[in-house]
Amino acid sequence: MKINQEDNSYYVIFSLWLLVFAASSQVMIISPILPQIGTELDTSESLLGYLVTVYASMIGVFAIIMGPLSDKIGRRKILLIGSAGMTIALLLHSMANSFSSLLILRAFAGMAGGVLSGSAVSYVGDYFPYEKRGWANGWIMSGIAMGQILGIPLGTFLADLHGFKFPFILFGGIMGLTTILIFFKLPQPNVELQVSKITFKTTFKKYGDLLSQKDIKAVAVSYLLMFLSLSIFLIYLPAWLIKEFNISLSEIGWLFFAGGIVNAITGPNAGKLSDRIGRKNMIIFSCLGLATLMALTTFLITSFWVAFIIFPIAMLLIAMRISPFQALSSELVKSNNRGSLMSLLVAIGNVGAGIAGSIAGPLYEQFGYISNTIFGAFTIIVTAYIVWKYVPEPKFQHPKEETLEVAE
Repeated sequence: MKINQEDNSYYVIFSLWLLVFAASSQVMIISPILPQIGTELDTSESLLGYLVTVYASMIGVFAIIMGPLSDKIGRRKILLIGSAGMTIALLLHSMANSFSSLLILRAFAGMAGGVLSGSAVSYVGDYFPYEKRGWANGWIMSGIAMGQILGIPLGTFLADLHGFKFPFILFGGIMGLTTILIFFKLPQPNVELQVSKITFKTTFKKYGDLLSQKDIKAVAVSYLLMFLSLSIFLIYLPAWLIKEFNISLSEIGWLFFAGGIVNAITGPNAGKLSDRIGRKNMIIFSCLGLATLMALTTFLITSFWVAFIIFPIAMLLIAMRISPFQALSSELVKSNNRGSLMSLLVAIGNVGAGIAGSIAGPLYEQFGYISNTIFGAFTIIVTAYIVWKYVPEPKFQHPKEETLEVAE
């Protein structure tokens, strides 16, 4: 059958927005409640970063596995499998009574995250024409900002009152609602899917063929460095602020609230603007601005109130880059390779996050938070250079009609 894209696109955007909200909130909540997890589970600061590492590692592994499968069976089924798995994983966090048990449950959540990784962006690439993907990705990724505005303050408040498990239970319930919404409201776009049989050999050959392309290789390295720089900057920021200015967990929640408002405003507008002026310049500007801010963080934040200026600016610069980079990446291949590409990029990005989780703690403990900020600034500068030098800007095409065929 045929549906009018304008009529159905709002259901698609809201369903994916809610998925991004729940999935990102349960990841972001780790950073502000790390000190409380350490206290409740009697774990040293240097070990807490491994909660990020194990989650990122499992995302990377399962994203690699699920990418070709999504090209074979379609993005809708993958979104259902991933959202249902994430629901179960988050609800099971209620059983975490030791650091090792929490580590295992974060690994389980990472598996589900790997199934979901790249699927929402790939679905946007299947459903929307290139000229509208910046707009669509901007709105969907504003779910991350809303996670900061509502999810993180609420999560930190619940953690303050009832312990660190409650935020995960909350986001598990929201993900359950998302699963129902996807089942009833998301159609499967009628795009070309992979027809050949999926084997380990064909899967690795597919990824090898993708990475043999110069432009995709450049984007992959950029994802690795972006995730690395952001993670190493953000993981111990709350711990540093709490230690430096003797503030509460709830106050950290309000800081994320302020950053989330800026992110929510910037994300959709940045995506829409990139639809008009192109993606690369916005990405490069964001990287250079963020590198400067990272390097100066420990010098500029002389009181907790200054953090309410610096952190929202950082969120603005991050939001300027997310949806343009996703829209650009999704156009580098055809639809029957889009799921594999986006999953590959997310997997590689999470390798960067996993590396950051492993080294952020020792750096913070031995040299102080300034070492995290300088390391993050350097890697994001390298990212800007790679994007400028090696990442292409796809040409815009203007389709004649705004309808989309959807499989029965």
